[in-house]
Amino acid sequence: MSELYVGVMSGTSLDGVDIALCEIDKISCKLVHAHEYRFNHDIKEEILTIIAGTTTLEQIGTLNAKLGTLFADSINSFLKQFEINPSTIKAIGLHGQTLWHQPHAEFPFSMQLGCPNIVYAQTGIQVIADFRNMDIANGGEGAPFAPAFHEFLFTSFGERTAVLNIGGMANITLLQETLKGWDVGAGNVLLDSWIKRCKGVAYDRDGVFAQSGEVNSELLESFLQDPYFKKSPPKSTGREYFNENWIANHLPMFQTIKDEDIQRTLLELTARSIQKDVQTSDVSLLIVCGGGAKNIFLMQRLQELCECEVTTSDTLGVSGDAMEAMAFAWLAYKRVHGAVVNLRSVTGARKNSILGGIYGQN
Repeated sequence: MSELYVGVMSGTSLDGVDIALCEIDKISCKLVHAHEYRFNHDIKEEILTIIAGTTTLEQIGTLNAKLGTLFADSINSFLKQFEINPSTIKAIGLHGQTLWHQPHAEFPFSMQLGCPNIVYAQTGIQVIADFRNMDIANGGEGAPFAPAFHEFLFTSFGERTAVLNIGGMANITLLQETLKGWDVGAGNVLLDSWIKRCKGVAYDRDGVFAQSGEVNSELLESFLQDPYFKKSPPKSTGREYFNENWIANHLPMFQTIKDEDIQRTLLELTARSIQKDVQTSDVSLLIVCGGGAKNIFLMQRLQELCECEVTTSDTLGVSGDAMEAMAFAWLAYKRVHGAVVNLRSVTGARKNSILGGIYGQN
């Protein structure tokens, strides 16, 4: 018997809150409705300021409550917009906003903000949240989690299929006999940071600014020498590592490069790091989802570089924009039914776990 779940995702791109209503059973996850509620400028800057610099416990606590209220308001707007009776929803899968992801510290953790108690109190719907830390407690990376959902959706395409999500970070799923997946590295996050600095806009629509420049081969090589790209899976990363400071650390020796050439080189970094992982994994079909799938020039480069068929999840009937929100609706379904999630081979955890804490009751 199918049940209705709401998935809520706010990713490292910090572009907004993605919400998906899904009808889920043991063998399918059908998207019913989806919508994105954009972040206002102030809260996006508040998140970036806290990630980039010194902060206080008061600021973190305030932001946690503020994001909880924002998520609750967005969910209530979603329910009203699509005329959904809250009593028909089994649970909300709430990822939260990642502030810091540090799975290799002496005391590893992953911190997502957006108080689930506030979301429950203001929506009246049970909330499943804090998905990542049980995997970390069992020795895993706590990310990426999308591969388990990709396997659920696309396993029929065969073992030489890969699913590539290009959000703020880029992560890849290999649908092999033993499921594999990892964060490739930066997806859109460096591109967005650089064009914001140069042009004051949130992102490079269709890759037009990047396409106006030329690749600087020496700068590209400097980027690719970063230890993260040489590290073997399991591995995960986030904005705490790949950010504007990461770009700045590579630029002192390249003072004369034009802004558009840096943008072009950053796009080539994303494309080349993906190409490397695709070509070493014997992939025949690459399914792309996430915001990066809308970057026409980036998709063109992937088609030129990757020696396989490159398509988007939308062409296969699954919304690339809603994919991650759908994943957390599905993870909420798994938690409500007490089912472990097949991620051990992805994250390196000692065992597969039941993921997420339960907040409130139906």
